[in-house]
Amino acid sequence: MLRGYFLRRSLSALVTLLGVSVLIFALARVIPGDPARTALGDAATNEQIEAYRAQLRLDDPLPVQYLTYVRGVLRGDLGISLYSGGRVAEDLARTLPATLELVLCAAVLMIGIGIPLGVLSGRYRDGAIDNVSRVVSLLGVVTPGFVWAIFLMLVFAHLLQVLPAIGRLSEGVSPPPAVTSLYLVDSILAGQWATFRDALAHVALPATALSLASIGQTARMTRANVAESYDRPYVEFARAYGFPERRIASRYALRPALIPVLTVLGLDIAIKFGGAFLIETVFSWPGMARYGVQVIQFKDLNAIVGTVMVIGFFFIFINLAVDLLVALIDPRIRLGARGQ
Repeated sequence: MLRGYFLRRSLSALVTLLGVSVLIFALARVIPGDPARTALGDAATNEQIEAYRAQLRLDDPLPVQYLTYVRGVLRGDLGISLYSGGRVAEDLARTLPATLELVLCAAVLMIGIGIPLGVLSGRYRDGAIDNVSRVVSLLGVVTPGFVWAIFLMLVFAHLLQVLPAIGRLSEGVSPPPAVTSLYLVDSILAGQWATFRDALAHVALPATALSLASIGQTARMTRANVAESYDRPYVEFARAYGFPERRIASRYALRPALIPVLTVLGLDIAIKFGGAFLIETVFSWPGMARYGVQVIQFKDLNAIVGTVMVIGFFFIFINLAVDLLVALIDPRIRLGARGQ
């Protein structure tokens, strides 16, 4: 049952990724401006620009350009970046780990703080915990991430001077041996605990700024669903049978409440791969989201398509993982999928 559901969802994800590639490739070609002229500058002659356009194959029909691009992608070649002058695949391999580490740390905060806070609020409705949680959640939701970024930087980096403000590592600290290119993971694998502490200190502020709005949203949604679960008859029956409150909370209240929360949380985490550019800009974080904004301004077609495709891949992959997790939590989903 679960295997069939996984195969169907995987096939659907591949079709979606193919559709995204076609759409983004077409949209990148209609962005105003000439990428050849942007790359060569205003001093270039028309002959030089035309020759460069021919080299980039921009004069080919759009379907031919797309098929050429797909053949290159299948070989692991995403083309040459006009912005950096190097290969797009190498640029993404250099910048993706920073964004991935930032988003993963933000996701840990979203899950580790938002869900427990929502559970406590839903369990003790209209109490002190619930009131504090609602205020914190509201502040997180209504305040933009870049405002939190500036506030956290001013307080913790400049006023208190307890956390660094920019970069992934302090000056003079060498990155750990590259295994995953995630500094926190690689420093643990290498046993370099001083590097781990330095990397953790650097990611603390940007990850917190990136996650605060989502923590509030997760807490609010979890509270609403947990409170609704506690009003269901099966919770009253469980209490009547004398089940411990801990078992009622984890098995009968939290489990059904998690399904909509996980769905929205997965979407939120996926969106942060592209939406982290403001946080990365404020903290000078050398990530893919910041790189994506720079190549859009430069009208770097290959880099634009490559960046959006990577973001689209993570978006589809995270949604697939959430669907499978929800199917494990609620057997009715995979049983319903089998019956269709």
